[in-house]
Amino acid sequence: MRSMGTAAVAPPPHPNLSPRGEEMGRRASNTVAVLAAGVANAPPGGAYRKFSELVQVPDFVPGLGILYVDPGTLPQGPFLAYDRAGLLLSTIFMIPLKSFETHMPVAGLAAPGGAVDHVDIAYQAGHPGVEEPHYHIVLWHVTKEEAARVAR
Repeated sequence: MRSMGTAAVAPPPHPNLSPRGEEMGRRASNTVAVLAAGVANAPPGGAYRKFSELVQVPDFVPGLGILYVDPGTLPQGPFLAYDRAGLLLSTIFMIPLKSFETHMPVAGLAAPGGAVDHVDIAYQAGHPGVEEPHYHIVLWHVTKEEAARVAR
């Protein structure tokens, strides 16, 4: 929201943003707001659950780490990614390819882990839990050197 004097005005919806997209965005924003504090170490609180307990993926995903997500925000996320020591490394969004094709805005992605050092975007054809083609948008909270802790 942007502030105009003392009243807050919501920006107009994007003409190509589906109601489901708006709903996913609201749920993700609400989850992020609730969990902004206390996510530095795994497991995060609130509705977040280990992704490997929800779908058949390994506990540790090479290149990403140990993932937690609020099931109500699937498939988009945010996912919180931790290293093997339980330290938060990144916030990941899995944005369906069809959202890009319909020109859904992907601006202002919230990062509950705080400051973002760098961003990676990678196409995925689909995997358990997020079967449709999508992009991983990874907001790294650590340097590229520190991110290497989850390379394998």
